[in-house]
Amino acid sequence: MGDDLSRYRDALQYLFARTTGKSKFGLERTRALLAAMGDPHLALRTFHVAGTNGKGSVCATLEALLRERGLRTGKYTSPHLVEFTERFVVDGVAVSETYVADFIERWLPAVERIGATFFEATTAMAFQYFAESGVDVAVIETGLGGRLDSTNVVRPLVAGVTSIGIDHVEYLGDTREAIAAEKAGIFKAGVPAASGESDPAIDALLASLAAEHGASGMVSVWRDAPPRAIDVGATGTSFLLDIDGARRTLHTPLAGAHQASNAALALLMLRAAGSPLWGGWEAATRGLERVRLPGRFHIAPPYIFDVAHNPAGAAVLAGTLAHIATDSPVVAVLCVLDDKDWRGVMEALAPIVSHFVLTEAPTAPQSRAWRLDEAESYARLRGWSASAVPDFDRALQEGRARGATVLVTGSFHTVGDAMARLQVDPLAG
Repeated sequence: MGDDLSRYRDALQYLFARTTGKSKFGLERTRALLAAMGDPHLALRTFHVAGTNGKGSVCATLEALLRERGLRTGKYTSPHLVEFTERFVVDGVAVSETYVADFIERWLPAVERIGATFFEATTAMAFQYFAESGVDVAVIETGLGGRLDSTNVVRPLVAGVTSIGIDHVEYLGDTREAIAAEKAGIFKAGVPAASGESDPAIDALLASLAAEHGASGMVSVWRDAPPRAIDVGATGTSFLLDIDGARRTLHTPLAGAHQASNAALALLMLRAAGSPLWGGWEAATRGLERVRLPGRFHIAPPYIFDVAHNPAGAAVLAGTLAHIATDSPVVAVLCVLDDKDWRGVMEALAPIVSHFVLTEAPTAPQSRAWRLDEAESYARLRGWSASAVPDFDRALQEGRARGATVLVTGSFHTVGDAMARLQVDPLAG
């Protein structure tokens, strides 16, 4: 076991070394690596999900709905919170460390020859693992964008875009229209498309782009089945859907008004896939209750973990927190990467936070580290209570000392590092 762990750590060291340098876009290397492996992705039935916010929620919901149907499922998401193995899950169980080590040892020559990046090699590993595991269907989340994302080699049963926001502008464009065009790159000829975008103009643009790509049809949450009577409580989110000639009362364990739209999108995607994957609304109602998603309004008293890393995500987080009865005061332990709009994140959180503990997450890349002095000065300029505590462990301690509820947020690194230190298992429950 010790040898396997050592081999796994060596494999991760090799993989993460391939994250250095400027991002390389294009599908050629992914296709070449998969071809060397026998094209395992072509044997998979998949759902493909892109979007600025909400991808993880939609993927988790799709997985739960499919497992309720008795299907063996795979789910590929990124990034991980605590451990790399969280990225590939079969029937809720993470890939083994041994598999990761074996894969790298077997395919390292091909990865080197092709020049595959970290994400390209990881994506190929996921497809190979799902094929070897004999999954009935796999839920695939894009990493960045859609059109040129490594996952965009699949021909899915349904392709869905959750929402469009301003993020990753250096790669995807600086307007919502430009970003929508990149996300819509996952739409395929002859494949149903779906949208969870609430802005009618952007939703209409996605529909137009779906038609340009030759999608077999387009279903939209806010045009075809808008959630109504949304109620956020301690056990999750309840809402009504008027669809298929009936009014349906539904509930997801995920908390937040936005989770009604995410659940509706997953339901519409599964319904668009048809029989036998879609088993009707009774099965769907049961399946929704199985949804679990670590790091998204993840409550482990006195902590609440949320990976919100842009202003839109932070605004959703603040809105959800306002609906839930929590002990006061609420203190935020916050670390946002410098290439994100950390000012906008703080603006969104300030109304519901009594104090910011500004810190540095140990696993955050140094090249993307925010300047604590700048963040602290900005907070004071805005009249917010804040303290800069570079040491992450001390920051967690200060958050606990100051707050009855401690909100840990700002990035996947922030949440993952805190979960690791506080021994919160992301996949438990």
